[in-house]
Amino acid sequence: MAWLLVELLWRTGRIRVVGEERLQALIAEHGAVVPVCWHQHLLICARYVAARRVAGLKVGYLISPSLDGEAPTMLAKLYGAEVIRGSGTYTGTQAVRQLYKYVKSDHLSPLITPDGPRGPRFEFKGGAITIAQLCAVPVVPLAFAAQPVKVFRTWDKFVLPAPFARIVIAVGEPFLPARKVTPEAAAAMQVAMAKRMQETFRSARAALQER
Repeated sequence: MAWLLVELLWRTGRIRVVGEERLQALIAEHGAVVPVCWHQHLLICARYVAARRVAGLKVGYLISPSLDGEAPTMLAKLYGAEVIRGSGTYTGTQAVRQLYKYVKSDHLSPLITPDGPRGPRFEFKGGAITIAQLCAVPVVPLAFAAQPVKVFRTWDKFVLPAPFARIVIAVGEPFLPARKVTPEAAAAMQVAMAKRMQETFRSARAALQER
């Protein structure tokens, strides 16, 4: 049922992507990236990276090993994506080890929600940056804006486009972190990435308003 819902929204949506050439260039240069999106944008952004629109982009998903992650895991596997069970809350160190292996050996690009799995909303946690540092690949923010949508009363204010909605997906400005930084610099990078995520959403919203 979840797959049918996702495909209904994706295939009926009037979808436009801005900045996709940026993602294509990064994959060609680095072999892999660490795409990130806020938890509220997960549905459409996850479907976008699974769409195989970008040559060479091999997608994976970091999904919580809790019971809540079972359904998303089954859905991801229907799209032929690699699934890594772990999060900043559950088995974080183990997940980092697995992600490092997949990114370095298999050129996997793992989609991560840096404010997941349970928030706080729009707080960029450090896991995605750590993976990017270890693997020497850039973090790439993704966001979408759509009309009409339903916003749920969940912690993340989850956004669900209506069927036949206008949808604009934005690929934001990438960030390649230095391999070694001080704790203060690492905290500053997280704040900077949160701002870059919001800028990416504003780009999607501005493009949506264009006629």
